[in-house]
Amino acid sequence: MTIGFVPTMGALHDGHRALIREARLRCDTLVVSIFVNPTQFSPQEDLAKYPRPISQDRALCRKEGVDVCFEPTAEAMYPNGFQTVVTLPTVARRWEGEIRPHHFSGVATVVTKLFGIVLPQVALFGQKDFQQSALVQQLVKDLNLGVEIIVHPTVREADGLAMSSRNVYLSQEERKRAVTLYKSLRAGAEAIRRGVTDGEAIQSAMAQVIKGEPAMTIDYLEICDPTTLEPLSTVTRKTVLLGAVRLGPIRLIDNILVAAKHAGRNFE
Repeated sequence: MTIGFVPTMGALHDGHRALIREARLRCDTLVVSIFVNPTQFSPQEDLAKYPRPISQDRALCRKEGVDVCFEPTAEAMYPNGFQTVVTLPTVARRWEGEIRPHHFSGVATVVTKLFGIVLPQVALFGQKDFQQSALVQQLVKDLNLGVEIIVHPTVREADGLAMSSRNVYLSQEERKRAVTLYKSLRAGAEAIRRGVTDGEAIQSAMAQVIKGEPAMTIDYLEICDPTTLEPLSTVTRKTVLLGAVRLGPIRLIDNILVAAKHAGRNFE
């Protein structure tokens, strides 16, 4: 019997639905966890107000044929005396890891615990959180956890905005502007497909799009190796374009995988 697993923090949307449906096709038994993990939030972040529509989440899981909704409490996951922390200092040191220093140790620790509890053979993660999926793949490899990690392509709204539980924070006006990040990444991807290989030129093409939206500020726009997440000064093969921006108090992340023109297949 194959146990499939989709770990979530709830506030499920069509991106999660795609992961659940893919897992349902691959597995005999499907477990979805719904757990807002406190250890991956800093004191300044949105733990208290993170959306928790648990009734809607359960209804979606029932409709999609999920066998088990696993909903542990923080007290059960981190009882008195808990002290173990899992870290991946290389994968986590840049980009999201630099801006949110405690985030990835929280992710790695909770994923390790969840894998130990659920004991899945297969687990699905979304490409939208690209650095997180890279971290989980390295974690499974390093600790010989024996879980096949499947990264599902980002699910997007009709205009290209990556689906995210935090999109509910966006006002109507902010929602219109939010797609600028995706447009920025597309500009970088198009530059690569036209044959541009210089990293600074690609980065400039992306930044120029963001500059057209005064309400948006850049945390990072980077051209990276998709395995190591190290920045690339020259694009020669497949690369990942990573972006994070702030729109007022709201932070958005996204990414695009793309191949250089001479490298063959494009990814998005």
